[in-house]
Amino acid sequence: MQSMTRSFVILLCTVVAAGACTTAIVSGKATADGRPLLLKHRDSDFLENKVMYFSDGRYDYIGLVNAGDSEGKEVWAGCNSAGFAIMNSASYNLNTRDTSKVKDREGLLMKEALKTCASVDDFETFLTLAKKPLGVEANFGVIDRQGNGAYFETGQFTFRKFDVNDPVVAPFGYLIRTNFSYIGDREHDMGVVRYNTTTALFLKASLAGKITLPFLLQDISRCTRNAFTEVDWSKNLPIEESNHIVDCQDFIPRSSTCASVVVQGVKAGENPALTTMWTVLGLPFCSVALPVWVAGGKNLPNALVGDASGKAPQSTRAFELRKKCFPVKGRVSQNYIDLAVIMNQKGTGIWQRLRPAENEIMATAERNLELWHSSAINARTVEEFYHWLDQRVVAAYEMVK
Repeated sequence: MQSMTRSFVILLCTVVAAGACTTAIVSGKATADGRPLLLKHRDSDFLENKVMYFSDGRYDYIGLVNAGDSEGKEVWAGCNSAGFAIMNSASYNLNTRDTSKVKDREGLLMKEALKTCASVDDFETFLTLAKKPLGVEANFGVIDRQGNGAYFETGQFTFRKFDVNDPVVAPFGYLIRTNFSYIGDREHDMGVVRYNTTTALFLKASLAGKITLPFLLQDISRCTRNAFTEVDWSKNLPIEESNHIVDCQDFIPRSSTCASVVVQGVKAGENPALTTMWTVLGLPFCSVALPVWVAGGKNLPNALVGDASGKAPQSTRAFELRKKCFPVKGRVSQNYIDLAVIMNQKGTGIWQRLRPAENEIMATAERNLELWHSSAINARTVEEFYHWLDQRVVAAYEMVK
Protein backbone atom coordinates (compact mmCIF):
# COMPACT_ATOMS: atom_id res chain seq x y z
CA MET A 1 0.00 0.00 0.00
CA GLN A 2 1.17 3.48 -0.80
CA SER A 3 2.63 5.34 2.16
CA MET A 4 0.52 8.14 3.62
CA THR A 5 1.80 11.68 3.49
CA ARG A 6 -1.12 13.44 5.12
CA SER A 7 -3.86 12.54 7.53
CA PHE A 8 -7.05 13.84 9.01
CA VAL A 9 -8.99 13.20 12.15
CA ILE A 10 -12.70 12.77 12.63
CA LEU A 11 -14.53 12.85 15.92
CA LEU A 12 -18.14 12.21 16.58
CA CYS A 13 -19.75 12.13 20.02
CA THR A 14 -23.21 10.85 20.77
CA VAL A 15 -24.65 9.17 23.80
CA VAL A 16 -27.15 9.99 26.49
CA ALA A 17 -24.42 9.74 29.12
CA ALA A 18 -22.01 12.63 29.39
CA GLY A 19 -18.77 12.35 27.44
CA ALA A 20 -19.76 9.66 24.95
CA CYS A 21 -18.34 10.05 21.46
CA THR A 22 -18.06 8.58 17.98
CA THR A 23 -14.68 9.38 16.44
CA ALA A 24 -12.41 8.62 13.50
CA ILE A 25 -9.03 9.47 12.02
CA VAL A 26 -8.75 9.39 8.23
CA SER A 27 -5.68 9.54 6.00
CA GLY A 28 -5.35 12.43 3.58
CA LYS A 29 -5.12 9.95 0.69
CA ALA A 30 -8.83 9.30 1.26
CA THR A 31 -9.83 12.96 0.88
CA ALA A 32 -10.53 14.89 -2.28
CA ASP A 33 -8.11 17.76 -1.55
CA GLY A 34 -5.52 15.88 0.52
CA ARG A 35 -6.04 18.09 3.56
CA PRO A 36 -6.51 16.59 7.03
CA LEU A 37 -9.87 16.84 8.82
CA LEU A 38 -10.98 16.36 12.42
CA LEU A 39 -14.58 15.90 13.54
CA LYS A 40 -15.91 15.75 17.05
CA HIS A 41 -19.64 15.22 17.37
CA ARG A 42 -20.00 15.93 21.06
CA ASP A 43 -22.55 14.67 23.57
CA SER A 44 -22.52 16.13 27.05
CA ASP A 45 -24.56 17.25 30.04
CA PHE A 46 -23.43 20.75 29.01
CA LEU A 47 -25.85 21.41 26.17
CA GLU A 48 -24.61 24.93 25.43
CA ASN A 49 -21.07 25.55 24.18
CA LYS A 50 -18.97 28.38 22.75
CA VAL A 51 -15.67 28.92 20.96
CA MET A 52 -12.73 30.70 22.56
CA TYR A 53 -9.38 32.03 21.34
CA PHE A 54 -6.35 31.58 23.62
CA SER A 55 -2.83 33.03 23.70
CA ASP A 56 -1.72 31.64 27.07
CA GLY A 57 0.71 29.01 25.81
CA ARG A 58 3.62 28.35 23.49
CA TYR A 59 1.12 28.33 20.63
CA ASP A 60 -2.08 30.33 20.15
CA TYR A 61 -5.13 28.12 19.79
CA ILE A 62 -8.89 27.95 19.35
CA GLY A 63 -11.09 25.53 21.25
CA LEU A 64 -14.62 24.34 21.97
CA VAL A 65 -15.57 25.23 25.56
CA ASN A 66 -18.59 24.74 27.82
CA ALA A 67 -20.71 27.91 27.95
CA GLY A 68 -20.36 28.17 31.72
CA ASP A 69 -16.56 27.91 31.64
CA SER A 70 -15.79 31.64 31.67
CA GLU A 71 -12.01 31.22 31.78
CA GLY A 72 -11.82 28.36 29.28
CA LYS A 73 -10.17 25.96 31.71
CA GLU A 74 -11.21 22.91 29.66
CA VAL A 75 -11.13 22.46 25.88
CA TRP A 76 -13.09 19.67 24.18
CA ALA A 77 -11.66 19.96 20.65
CA GLY A 78 -9.37 22.46 19.01
CA CYS A 79 -6.37 23.42 16.90
CA ASN A 80 -3.35 25.67 17.35
CA SER A 81 -1.08 27.95 15.32
CA ALA A 82 1.38 25.08 14.71
CA GLY A 83 -1.27 23.07 12.86
CA PHE A 84 -1.69 20.58 15.71
CA ALA A 85 -5.28 19.48 16.47
CA ILE A 86 -6.75 17.25 19.15
CA MET A 87 -10.04 15.67 20.17
CA ASN A 88 -11.24 12.74 22.25
CA SER A 89 -13.95 10.17 22.65
CA ALA A 90 -14.76 8.88 26.11
CA SER A 91 -13.88 5.25 26.70
CA TYR A 92 -15.56 3.13 29.34
CA ASN A 93 -13.43 -0.01 29.27
CA LEU A 94 -9.89 1.15 30.10
CA ASN A 95 -10.07 1.87 33.83
CA THR A 96 -12.55 -0.80 34.89
CA ARG A 97 -10.34 -1.99 37.74
CA ASP A 98 -8.83 1.35 38.65
CA THR A 99 -9.34 2.78 42.16
CA SER A 100 -7.70 6.17 41.58
CA LYS A 101 -9.71 9.17 42.70
CA VAL A 102 -8.27 11.46 40.01
CA LYS A 103 -10.67 11.53 37.05
CA ASP A 104 -12.50 13.65 34.45
CA ARG A 105 -9.39 15.58 33.37
CA GLU A 106 -9.75 15.06 29.61
CA GLY A 107 -10.62 18.72 28.92
CA LEU A 108 -7.70 19.94 31.02
CA LEU A 109 -5.31 17.60 29.24
CA MET A 110 -6.42 18.66 25.76
CA LYS A 111 -6.06 22.34 26.64
CA GLU A 112 -2.52 21.77 27.86
CA ALA A 113 -1.68 19.80 24.72
CA LEU A 114 -2.90 22.65 22.49
CA LYS A 115 -0.74 25.09 24.45
CA THR A 116 2.45 23.07 24.11
CA CYS A 117 2.33 20.49 21.28
CA ALA A 118 3.20 21.04 17.62
CA SER A 119 3.13 17.43 16.46
CA VAL A 120 1.88 13.91 17.11
CA ASP A 121 5.34 13.06 18.45
CA ASP A 122 5.10 15.99 20.87
CA PHE A 123 1.81 14.65 22.17
CA GLU A 124 3.26 11.18 22.68
CA THR A 125 6.10 12.70 24.68
CA PHE A 126 3.57 14.82 26.57
CA LEU A 127 1.63 11.72 27.64
CA THR A 128 4.82 9.82 28.52
CA LEU A 129 6.16 12.53 30.81
CA ALA A 130 2.86 13.63 32.37
CA LYS A 131 2.30 12.94 36.06
CA LYS A 132 0.33 9.75 36.71
CA PRO A 133 -2.47 8.97 37.28
CA LEU A 134 -3.57 11.12 34.36
CA GLY A 135 -7.21 11.29 35.44
CA VAL A 136 -8.46 10.26 31.99
CA GLU A 137 -10.14 7.36 30.22
CA ALA A 138 -10.33 8.26 26.56
CA ASN A 139 -9.34 7.73 22.96
CA PHE A 140 -7.41 10.89 22.04
CA GLY A 141 -7.13 11.63 18.33
CA VAL A 142 -4.46 14.00 17.05
CA ILE A 143 -3.05 15.28 13.75
CA ASP A 144 -0.27 17.67 12.79
CA ARG A 145 0.95 19.76 9.86
CA GLN A 146 3.31 16.98 8.69
CA GLY A 147 0.40 14.65 7.91
CA ASN A 148 0.82 12.45 10.97
CA GLY A 149 -2.25 11.20 12.79
CA ALA A 150 -2.90 8.73 15.57
CA TYR A 151 -5.21 7.53 18.28
CA PHE A 152 -3.85 7.27 21.78
CA GLU A 153 -6.04 4.93 23.83
CA THR A 154 -5.24 6.37 27.23
CA GLY A 155 -6.00 5.22 30.76
CA GLN A 156 -4.74 6.36 34.14
CA PHE A 157 -1.19 5.05 33.81
CA THR A 158 -0.61 3.78 30.27
CA PHE A 159 -1.54 4.41 26.64
CA ARG A 160 -1.22 2.70 23.29
CA LYS A 161 -0.74 4.48 19.98
CA PHE A 162 -2.60 3.49 16.78
CA ASP A 163 -1.00 5.14 13.74
CA VAL A 164 -3.37 6.01 10.88
CA ASN A 165 -0.38 5.93 8.52
CA ASP A 166 0.25 2.26 9.26
CA PRO A 167 -1.48 0.22 6.51
CA VAL A 168 -1.67 -2.77 8.83
CA VAL A 169 -3.60 -0.76 11.43
CA ALA A 170 -5.60 1.35 8.95
CA PRO A 171 -5.83 -0.59 5.65
CA PHE A 172 -8.44 1.78 4.20
CA GLY A 173 -6.73 4.91 5.44
CA TYR A 174 -8.93 5.64 8.43
CA LEU A 175 -9.58 4.55 12.01
CA ILE A 176 -12.84 4.70 13.98
CA ARG A 177 -13.54 4.72 17.71
CA THR A 178 -16.73 5.24 19.70
CA ASN A 179 -16.88 4.62 23.46
CA PHE A 180 -14.62 1.66 23.85
CA SER A 181 -10.91 1.11 23.32
CA TYR A 182 -9.43 -1.82 21.44
CA ILE A 183 -7.01 -2.54 24.28
CA GLY A 184 -9.70 -2.32 26.98
CA ASP A 185 -12.00 -4.77 28.73
CA ARG A 186 -14.35 -5.73 25.90
CA GLU A 187 -17.12 -6.73 28.32
CA HIS A 188 -17.59 -3.00 28.92
CA ASP A 189 -17.83 -1.87 25.28
CA MET A 190 -20.18 1.04 24.64
CA GLY A 191 -21.28 2.74 21.43
CA VAL A 192 -21.22 -0.43 19.32
CA VAL A 193 -24.26 0.47 17.18
CA ARG A 194 -22.83 3.92 16.42
CA TYR A 195 -19.48 2.32 15.66
CA ASN A 196 -21.10 0.05 13.07
CA THR A 197 -23.15 2.90 11.61
CA THR A 198 -20.07 5.06 11.22
CA THR A 199 -18.01 2.20 9.79
CA ALA A 200 -20.60 1.47 7.11
CA LEU A 201 -20.89 5.13 6.10
CA PHE A 202 -17.14 5.57 5.92
CA LEU A 203 -16.57 2.45 3.86
CA LYS A 204 -19.14 3.51 1.29
CA ALA A 205 -17.81 7.07 1.10
CA SER A 206 -14.21 5.88 0.92
CA LEU A 207 -14.87 3.51 -1.97
CA ALA A 208 -16.59 6.34 -3.84
CA GLY A 209 -13.84 8.86 -3.06
CA LYS A 210 -16.31 11.08 -1.22
CA ILE A 211 -14.87 11.57 2.24
CA THR A 212 -15.18 15.35 2.25
CA LEU A 213 -16.03 18.21 4.58
CA PRO A 214 -19.76 18.07 3.66
CA PHE A 215 -19.74 14.31 4.23
CA LEU A 216 -18.50 14.77 7.77
CA LEU A 217 -20.67 17.74 8.64
CA GLN A 218 -23.87 16.73 6.91
CA ASP A 219 -23.92 12.99 6.27
CA ILE A 220 -22.32 11.97 9.57
CA SER A 221 -23.35 14.69 12.00
CA ARG A 222 -26.94 14.66 10.72
CA CYS A 223 -27.16 10.90 10.21
CA THR A 224 -30.54 9.25 10.94
CA ARG A 225 -29.40 5.68 10.28
CA ASN A 226 -29.31 2.81 12.78
CA ALA A 227 -26.91 0.02 11.81
CA PHE A 228 -28.65 -2.52 14.07
CA THR A 229 -32.21 -2.02 12.81
CA GLU A 230 -30.94 -1.18 9.29
CA VAL A 231 -33.37 1.74 9.16
CA ASP A 232 -32.36 5.08 7.66
CA TRP A 233 -35.12 7.60 8.27
CA SER A 234 -33.73 10.06 5.71
CA LYS A 235 -34.71 7.55 3.01
CA ASN A 236 -38.34 7.47 4.14
CA LEU A 237 -39.28 11.01 5.17
CA PRO A 238 -42.71 11.70 6.65
CA ILE A 239 -45.37 13.53 4.66
CA GLU A 240 -46.57 15.53 7.64
CA GLU A 241 -44.65 18.47 9.09
CA SER A 242 -44.85 17.38 12.74
CA ASN A 243 -45.83 14.50 15.05
CA HIS A 244 -43.71 11.79 13.44
CA ILE A 245 -41.85 10.45 16.49
CA VAL A 246 -38.92 8.05 16.07
CA ASP A 247 -36.43 6.48 18.49
CA CYS A 248 -33.11 8.31 18.19
CA GLN A 249 -31.15 6.79 21.08
CA ASP A 250 -28.63 5.14 18.72
CA PHE A 251 -28.45 7.97 16.19
CA ILE A 252 -25.16 9.83 15.96
CA PRO A 253 -27.07 13.10 16.66
CA ARG A 254 -29.52 12.84 19.55
CA SER A 255 -30.81 14.66 22.61
CA SER A 256 -27.46 14.88 24.38
CA THR A 257 -25.65 16.24 21.32
CA CYS A 258 -24.36 19.74 22.01
CA ALA A 259 -21.84 20.39 19.22
CA SER A 260 -19.93 19.03 16.25
CA VAL A 261 -16.45 20.20 15.31
CA VAL A 262 -14.51 19.55 12.12
CA VAL A 263 -10.91 20.71 11.95
CA GLN A 264 -9.70 21.00 8.38
CA GLY A 265 -5.93 20.90 8.32
CA VAL A 266 -3.36 22.15 5.83
CA LYS A 267 -1.20 20.52 3.19
CA ALA A 268 2.54 20.31 3.58
CA GLY A 269 4.06 23.76 3.04
CA GLU A 270 0.84 25.67 3.74
CA ASN A 271 0.46 28.16 6.58
CA PRO A 272 -0.55 26.05 9.63
CA ALA A 273 -2.38 29.04 11.11
CA LEU A 274 -4.91 28.57 8.27
CA THR A 275 -6.05 25.30 9.79
CA THR A 276 -9.83 25.70 9.78
CA MET A 277 -12.04 24.84 12.73
CA TRP A 278 -15.65 24.33 11.67
CA THR A 279 -18.07 24.44 14.59
CA VAL A 280 -21.73 23.45 14.82
CA LEU A 281 -23.07 24.69 18.15
CA GLY A 282 -26.10 22.83 19.44
CA LEU A 283 -28.06 19.95 17.94
CA PRO A 284 -26.76 19.79 14.34
CA PHE A 285 -30.28 19.53 12.90
CA CYS A 286 -30.91 23.00 14.36
CA SER A 287 -27.61 24.69 13.60
CA VAL A 288 -25.09 25.52 10.88
CA ALA A 289 -21.32 25.06 10.70
CA LEU A 290 -19.21 28.21 11.04
CA PRO A 291 -15.44 28.36 10.33
CA VAL A 292 -12.69 30.13 12.29
CA TRP A 293 -8.91 30.38 11.93
CA VAL A 294 -6.06 30.99 14.35
CA ALA A 295 -4.71 33.35 11.68
CA GLY A 296 -7.78 35.51 12.22
CA GLY A 297 -6.75 36.41 15.75
CA LYS A 298 -8.89 36.83 18.84
CA ASN A 299 -11.86 38.58 17.21
CA LEU A 300 -14.01 35.53 16.42
CA PRO A 301 -17.51 35.65 14.89
CA ASN A 302 -20.05 37.04 17.37
CA ALA A 303 -22.24 34.00 16.73
CA LEU A 304 -19.70 31.70 18.41
CA VAL A 305 -18.48 33.86 21.28
CA GLY A 306 -20.05 33.74 24.73
CA ASP A 307 -22.01 36.79 25.89
CA ALA A 308 -22.20 38.12 29.47
CA SER A 309 -23.95 34.92 30.54
CA GLY A 310 -21.38 32.78 28.73
CA LYS A 311 -23.82 31.63 26.05
CA ALA A 312 -22.99 32.03 22.36
CA PRO A 313 -25.80 33.48 20.18
CA GLN A 314 -25.55 30.56 17.77
CA SER A 315 -25.90 28.08 20.63
CA THR A 316 -28.96 29.95 21.92
CA ARG A 317 -30.61 29.95 18.48
CA ALA A 318 -30.06 26.23 18.07
CA PHE A 319 -31.21 25.49 21.61
CA GLU A 320 -34.55 27.24 21.02
CA LEU A 321 -35.19 25.24 17.85
CA ARG A 322 -34.10 22.06 19.62
CA LYS A 323 -37.12 22.30 21.91
CA LYS A 324 -39.38 21.62 18.93
CA CYS A 325 -37.51 18.41 18.14
CA PHE A 326 -38.15 16.65 21.45
CA PRO A 327 -41.86 17.04 22.28
CA VAL A 328 -42.20 13.86 24.35
CA LYS A 329 -42.21 14.49 28.11
CA GLY A 330 -41.15 12.18 30.90
CA ARG A 331 -38.17 10.05 31.85
CA VAL A 332 -37.66 8.55 28.37
CA SER A 333 -38.22 11.79 26.45
CA GLN A 334 -34.56 11.96 25.41
CA ASN A 335 -34.96 8.85 23.25
CA TYR A 336 -37.65 10.27 20.97
CA ILE A 337 -37.31 12.92 18.30
CA ASP A 338 -39.93 14.41 15.98
CA LEU A 339 -38.41 13.58 12.61
CA ALA A 340 -40.98 15.61 10.67
CA VAL A 341 -39.90 18.82 12.39
CA ILE A 342 -36.35 18.21 11.15
CA MET A 343 -36.96 16.73 7.69
CA ASN A 344 -40.13 16.01 5.72
CA GLN A 345 -41.30 15.47 2.16
CA LYS A 346 -42.44 19.08 1.85
CA GLY A 347 -38.92 20.33 2.53
CA THR A 348 -40.02 22.53 5.43
CA GLY A 349 -38.02 20.86 8.19
CA ILE A 350 -35.59 22.87 10.31
CA TRP A 351 -32.48 21.25 8.85
CA GLN A 352 -33.85 21.46 5.31
CA ARG A 353 -34.26 25.21 5.70
CA LEU A 354 -30.85 25.77 7.28
CA ARG A 355 -28.82 23.58 4.93
CA PRO A 356 -28.67 26.09 2.00
CA ALA A 357 -27.03 28.62 4.32
CA GLU A 358 -24.44 26.09 5.44
CA ASN A 359 -23.73 25.14 1.82
CA GLU A 360 -23.20 28.81 0.94
CA ILE A 361 -20.91 29.33 3.94
CA MET A 362 -18.79 26.31 3.00
CA ALA A 363 -18.50 27.44 -0.63
CA THR A 364 -17.54 30.99 0.36
CA ALA A 365 -14.99 29.79 2.90
CA GLU A 366 -13.44 27.48 0.31
CA ARG A 367 -12.98 30.37 -2.12
CA ASN A 368 -11.40 32.51 0.60
CA LEU A 369 -9.06 29.70 1.64
CA GLU A 370 -7.84 29.27 -1.92
CA LEU A 371 -6.96 32.96 -1.96
CA TRP A 372 -5.38 32.97 1.50
CA HIS A 373 -3.26 29.92 0.78
CA SER A 374 -1.80 31.59 -2.31
CA SER A 375 -1.24 35.07 -0.88
CA ALA A 376 -0.57 36.87 2.37
CA ILE A 377 -3.32 36.90 4.97
CA ASN A 378 -4.00 39.23 7.87
CA ALA A 379 -6.48 39.26 10.74
CA ARG A 380 -8.46 42.12 9.18
CA THR A 381 -9.24 40.07 6.08
CA VAL A 382 -10.53 37.22 8.21
CA GLU A 383 -12.56 39.59 10.38
CA GLU A 384 -14.31 40.94 7.28
CA PHE A 385 -15.35 37.40 6.45
CA TYR A 386 -16.52 36.88 10.04
CA HIS A 387 -18.71 39.99 9.73
CA TRP A 388 -20.38 38.55 6.63
CA LEU A 389 -20.72 35.22 8.41
CA ASP A 390 -22.62 36.77 11.32
CA GLN A 391 -25.01 38.51 8.95
CA ARG A 392 -25.59 35.34 6.91
CA VAL A 393 -26.41 33.31 10.01
CA VAL A 394 -28.97 35.82 11.26
CA ALA A 395 -30.64 35.80 7.84
CA ALA A 396 -30.71 32.00 7.83
CA TYR A 397 -32.62 31.85 11.11
CA GLU A 398 -35.11 34.44 9.90
CA MET A 399 -36.09 31.85 7.27
CA VAL A 400 -36.80 29.22 9.93
CA LYS A 401 -39.16 31.28 12.08
